[in-house]
Amino acid sequence: MPTPYLVIDGLTKVYERGQVHALRGLSFSVEKGEFLVVIGLSGSGKSTLLRCINRLIEPTEGKIWLDGTDVARLSAKRMRRVRRRIGMIFQQFNLVDRATTVRNVLTGRLGYMPGWRSLLGLFSSQDKQTALANLERVGLRDKAYARVDELSGGQRQRVGIARALMQKPEILLADEPVSALDPATSHSIMQYLEQMNRQDGVTVIASLHFLSLARRYGTRIIALKDGQLVFDGPPKTIDNAKFKEIYGEDAEEVEVR
Repeated sequence: MPTPYLVIDGLTKVYERGQVHALRGLSFSVEKGEFLVVIGLSGSGKSTLLRCINRLIEPTEGKIWLDGTDVARLSAKRMRRVRRRIGMIFQQFNLVDRATTVRNVLTGRLGYMPGWRSLLGLFSSQDKQTALANLERVGLRDKAYARVDELSGGQRQRVGIARALMQKPEILLADEPVSALDPATSHSIMQYLEQMNRQDGVTVIASLHFLSLARRYGTRIIALKDGQLVFDGPPKTIDNAKFKEIYGEDAEEVEVR
């Protein structure tokens, strides 16, 4: 039986001198090519989980096996190489506002460049052509030389997607990628992630608030509550009772159409 692409084994993260347990012995696996959606209340551990996978946050305990390598045990130098394969899209975009759109997209290649070239921002002509092609792919070729702070929220998130595409990632981590966007724009962003998953074969793990989006785009859903896994299964198997177990008895499902 083949080994899963990503294996989370006993993952624990403790903050504030042991007072806050963001993750509590979390274990699950992800097959290559899945579109996994992580749901749960704010503070349930979704963002911490994603950031532990690429070690933007250091786990307290546990193992994170990515394609056979325990990334939780890698040195900083080796981890930088692994991060080339891990794209990330952030809730607050994480862009350089005063830089142009294409310049922000090009930063997705920094992990492949020698240190001195990355410090000076000396990108190759091929990288520049690829950046423009990725902006074309997300419908922003005409904004290539506009400053990022002139763009709308949805456009800024598309810049983040184009930046992730520059890495040619094997896996994409999307941390609440549509939480600040309106319903129509949310679907637009999710469709780009779906395209990366289906057309490029990128494994996607996205944390979302809206169950309707999770059902529409995920091939599988896991739910976290107080840092623990409380659901793992196909989207269609989350009924009203399970929804209330995850979000609380007073919760009402809000659809995003």
